[in-house]
Amino acid sequence: MKVLPFTIPKYKRDSIQLQEDKGALFYELLHQHEEFQISLILKGSGTLIVGDTISSYKQDDIIVLGENLPHVFKSDLKKSENSHMISIFFTKNTFGGNFFDTEELKPLKSFFKKAENGFIISKKSEKIIEVFNTLYKASKFDRFILFFQLLKELNTSNYKSLSSFVSLKKYSDNEGRRMSSVFEYTINNFQNEITLEVISQQAAMTKNAFCKYFKKRTNKTYVTFLNELRIEEACKLLQIKNELTIAEVAELTGFQNISNFNRKFKHFKNTTPRVYQKNFI
Repeated sequence: MKVLPFTIPKYKRDSIQLQEDKGALFYELLHQHEEFQISLILKGSGTLIVGDTISSYKQDDIIVLGENLPHVFKSDLKKSENSHMISIFFTKNTFGGNFFDTEELKPLKSFFKKAENGFIISKKSEKIIEVFNTLYKASKFDRFILFFQLLKELNTSNYKSLSSFVSLKKYSDNEGRRMSSVFEYTINNFQNEITLEVISQQAAMTKNAFCKYFKKRTNKTYVTFLNELRIEEACKLLQIKNELTIAEVAELTGFQNISNFNRKFKHFKNTTPRVYQKNFI
């Protein structure tokens, strides 16, 4: 299944669409599609942008994305291992127009509600991983049965929402490419100073027009988005590189001084960088 910006073309008659992504990196352009997506990360790690929110993904993560929810998996190319993800795609009309409205499937309403903002299973679940892998290898008939077992497990597992704001307006392909350029430039250059003048050029807009456009699309300013990304990258360094000082982490993630870094870190993570780092020593 070739994924184009904001469009997943149908090339099979299968009700449940399966896709395997394997290589140096995942598809790295911001995109959305009408299908719900359930993904299992088999290998790799990186940055995950969903709607207005930046987080990260790693091996064994199970991620659920709602219909038309803008997202991008940005693989960490600094790691030597390849990225490998298997995904399931389906729509509410996959089995017929009112299928998911039947009395027997009413418990799944909470699943679809949570999926609107995307969610990640907050604790590794061997049971979900086993069902996922079995479904992926099963016959079409068994796949149908296992699919609903998977939805049941996902619906009752502890989870963390991935986005706090999702625009109701569907992105056009042009808007998708514009936002993708902004996100890609930010991810690749967050270590350096990024001015509003520079980033607005990536969007081919004036500074004022870009600020209004970005705020409308994400419900936050670009500066807030940039700081969130920098703090998320700082968290990765604090987790895996205990030999780095707090000042070094601040410098590597684009902060001009340690006091500003500490302040922003406390704002986004409700703790200090030093306390956060100690949890991984």
